[in-house]
Amino acid sequence: MFSSIQKAVQFLSSNGRKVFFNYEKRIRMRSPPEKVFEYFASFEADDGEIFMTPADLMRAVVPVFPPSESHLVRDGYLRGERSPGELQCAPSKFFMLFDTNSDGHVSFKEYIFFVTLLSIPESSFSVAFKMFDLDSNGEIDIDEFKKVMTLMRAHNRQGAHHSDGLRGGRNLGGHVENGGLLQDFFGEDGKKRLQYDRFVRFLRDLHEEILKLEFAHYDYKFRGTISAKDFALSMVAAADLKYLNKLLDRVDDLDNESPLSRTKISFEEFKSFAELRKKLQPFSLALFCFGQVNGHLTRSDFKRAASQVCGVSLTDNVIEIVFHVFDTNRDGNLSSDEFIRVLEKREKDIAEPIEAGILNFVSCYGNSTRNYKSYLLSSWSASC
Repeated sequence: MFSSIQKAVQFLSSNGRKVFFNYEKRIRMRSPPEKVFEYFASFEADDGEIFMTPADLMRAVVPVFPPSESHLVRDGYLRGERSPGELQCAPSKFFMLFDTNSDGHVSFKEYIFFVTLLSIPESSFSVAFKMFDLDSNGEIDIDEFKKVMTLMRAHNRQGAHHSDGLRGGRNLGGHVENGGLLQDFFGEDGKKRLQYDRFVRFLRDLHEEILKLEFAHYDYKFRGTISAKDFALSMVAAADLKYLNKLLDRVDDLDNESPLSRTKISFEEFKSFAELRKKLQPFSLALFCFGQVNGHLTRSDFKRAASQVCGVSLTDNVIEIVFHVFDTNRDGNLSSDEFIRVLEKREKDIAEPIEAGILNFVSCYGNSTRNYKSYLLSSWSASC
C-alpha cells in the first residue's frame, strides 16, 4: 500500500515538474522581460521593489529543471508568494565584485544588462569588441559602449521588448540605459576607458559564472557533484517541446539503470561538456564524418571526435549518460542528429536573435571597408 502511494506521489511530482517546466520555458521565450524578471526574482524589499539573486538570473536565462533530489516542482514565483527579505542562495563571488552596495541582488536594469551581454557567444568576443570600438583605437569609451548596447538590446529577445521596468503599474527598478556596470567599467565620472583584455575577461567570467550557478542549482545537497539524472536533465532541458517528453522518459529510465543511477558528475566534467557545446560546428562535422565512414557512431568515435577535433576531454561517465539518452534504439550507436539539435538549441535560445543586430550595426555604423564588413559578418555567422 505504501509503495503504491509513493509511486503515485512520484508520478504526480514528475508530471507537475514537466507542466511547470513547459510553462516556465514559454515565459522565457515569449514573455516581455518585466514578466520574466518578476516571475524568477525571489527577493522583495520593504518598499516593494523586487530583485533577483544571481541564481535567479541563471534560471531566467538557462532552462533548468528542479533538481532531482528536491521536492520542488518549479523554479519561479507566482504573484503574492514571495516572503520579503527571503534570500534563497549564497551570494555569488563574481557578482559581488560588481555589487556597489554588497547586497547580492540584481536589479531589473542589471538583469537587462547581463542578458544582453550573455547573448554574445564566447567565440565572438573579439568581434563584439570591434563592434563597440567605433573609432578603432583599441579602447571603448562610455558613449561607444552605450550606443552599441542600445543596438544589441534592440536585437535581443529580452532587451528588445522591455518597457523600462514598468509592468502593471509597478516599477521594477529604473531605466535600463543607466543600468549595469557602467560605473565599474568607466568610473564614477564616466571618463575611464575599457580595455579589450578586461572586456573579454569579464565576458568569459560571466559565462563561466552562469555555468557554475547552473551546476550549483542541481547540486541540491552541496556535495560538489550532481547525479547522472541531473546531468541528463541539464542536457535535454533545451530540447524543443515536441521532443521533450520522449527525452525525459529516457532520463527517468536512469533511475533503473545500474551503475548509472549511482554515477556522480563533477563540475569539471560538467564544464568540459559545456566547452563542447561552444564547438558544435566542428564537432557535428566530425560526428557526421565518423557516421558516414563507419555507418554508425560508437562511444569511442564520440570520445575521439571530442578530443581530437575539439580538444575537449570527456570522461566515460559523461559519454555513458549521453548514449543512454540519445541512443534511441539501444543498439550502442548515437542518434547524433537528435543530440546536436538539442545542444544547438540551447546555444541559440540564449543568444537569439543577435545576428540581426550585427547586420544593423554594420549598416548604421559602417565606416569600415567592404572587406572588414564581410569579416565581421562571416566571423559572427560562423560562431552561431
